[in-house]
Amino acid sequence: MTILVTAAGGQLGHLVVDALLARGASPDSIVAGARTVAKAADLADKGVRVVPLDYSAPESIDAALEGVDSVLLISGSEPGSRLAGHTNVIDAAVRAGVKKLVYTSVSHADTVELVLAPDHKATEEAIAASGIPAVLLRNNWYIENYAGDLAGAAQTGVLSAAVGGAAVAAAARVDFAEAAAVVLLEDGHTGRTYELAGPRATYADIAAAMGEVLGREVAYVPATPEELSARLASFGLDEGTVGFVVALDSGIAGGALDVSETDLTDLIGRPTTSWVDALRAVAPTS
Repeated sequence: MTILVTAAGGQLGHLVVDALLARGASPDSIVAGARTVAKAADLADKGVRVVPLDYSAPESIDAALEGVDSVLLISGSEPGSRLAGHTNVIDAAVRAGVKKLVYTSVSHADTVELVLAPDHKATEEAIAASGIPAVLLRNNWYIENYAGDLAGAAQTGVLSAAVGGAAVAAAARVDFAEAAAVVLLEDGHTGRTYELAGPRATYADIAAAMGEVLGREVAYVPATPEELSARLASFGLDEGTVGFVVALDSGIAGGALDVSETDLTDLIGRPTTSWVDALRAVAPTS
């Protein structure tokens, strides 16, 4: 069995390849596709075949899929414009006769009110229409998404967001990567949709974890959408980016990432990485 991991030059894709190797996959059974192959050069040093793969260049996808049985399609990095690239990968997988397609989606993509969800929902629908045996990994939030907030809290002692008293069920990127490796290597997962999440944490809980990492008190200070918008604009962010972040917080405030499924721990066979440990790994060094 040969496995193609797309976006292997990125953080999640790289970790998935590491997890595949750690779980006993032979390096020569893994193809690491990367838009910038230099970012995956260390994987080549481990015996993994690294190939160029750009979601916007179908010919690169076709070439990467030669001899491949299973594909991990990691969602693109540009919300709102990802579907075309995803569709290119799905279409190429059909042409190549891929036997298993695994996709990294978002929590409850088909029903959730979240600004990120439409791309994922449409991709899930395209996968279903393709007829390829598939596994949907609906990833909750990455704890690493709070690295910028952690750096800010180191200076101010404050975590502020326009999410009210909402909770998220985030997990470390390495946990999601290991779950992807499990479903790629094991039989019996096709046709399944997994809601992958860590334990629920309110923003007060997150602030407390930040305080433990930083060795100082960190308080959660809720903001209104208007206050958040003004603060982001003061940083020089453009109107579109400000609107996106405010909409993201609005979705979180509405409970979009507040889920309780245990699929992630069930798949990886261990508790997820703690907030403190995951934040410590991205803490500012000075």
